[in-house]
Amino acid sequence: MSIRILPLTIFLICFLLFSFASAQQIADPHFDARVDKPAFTKNFPRVLFDEAHNNFHTSTGRYKPFADLIFNDGYHMVANRRAFSKESLQTFKILVISNALGAEDMDDDGAGSPAFSPEECDAVYDWLRGGGALLFIADHAPFGEAAEILAKRLGVDMSKGFTLDEAHSAKGPNNPGFIVYTREDHLLANHPITNGRNDTERVNQVIAFTGQSLKGPDGSEAFLKLADTAVDHIPPPGKNVSAAGRAQGVAFRLGKGRVVVMGEAGMLSAQLTGSDNKPFGMNFPDIDNRQLALNIMHWLSGLLK
Repeated sequence: MSIRILPLTIFLICFLLFSFASAQQIADPHFDARVDKPAFTKNFPRVLFDEAHNNFHTSTGRYKPFADLIFNDGYHMVANRRAFSKESLQTFKILVISNALGAEDMDDDGAGSPAFSPEECDAVYDWLRGGGALLFIADHAPFGEAAEILAKRLGVDMSKGFTLDEAHSAKGPNNPGFIVYTREDHLLANHPITNGRNDTERVNQVIAFTGQSLKGPDGSEAFLKLADTAVDHIPPPGKNVSAAGRAQGVAFRLGKGRVVVMGEAGMLSAQLTGSDNKPFGMNFPDIDNRQLALNIMHWLSGLLK
């Protein structure tokens, strides 16, 4: 095989693989979303979960385990089904956006078109500066392209491709997109989100299930750091770009508000995928993704400084 067509071939394989897998992804009905000691037992923070922008993940669909988990931790969640505006955001503490699209399905023409209007981006930006908090998740192509309009407004650069790292991939699935982050390899950074409030909330190992890479704005902190061996496979013409110095999880403050941006969505879900119903997300064995999800929400809500 010619080395010049290898990047394009890899991209096509990735796209076909994830288009096929996404059709089979379902929320794990047996995921244990119980929280023994909820963070909030009164004054429940209001969370707006976006479902107005052709979202691949919804609170009653593939992200139901995440929604159940944060509900059991004391958050009050409402599904959003209208455009973002000052009025639609003003009564909420946290906004969650996961895998918005510019078309109904990820393989439709226009899926990578802007998922948000410029006016919506301005509304979210102003709300954040006034004290709101955002969990913004955008996955591998075409999700990064669809989310780019809001990412740029926040000062975040999205690769808009597929991020792979054979040197730090999970051994069992043998998938270079399943990137393992640990403290030992210094990819899981020291941050309030990874440390939690005490030793029982400390995160030691996280797996991302193939996403894109990110670069946060000046002053942001990467808590899921990509190694120098990581590579982004960018959509046609299918070039390979080093992802060294980039991340799949960043956190930063914006005015009085807080922002967490994730370059991979599966890590905060709990799904079953494929004909053999393999675990995909927080239900994957021997990882701390479940605690990571809680810690992210704790940081956004101000419990973690």
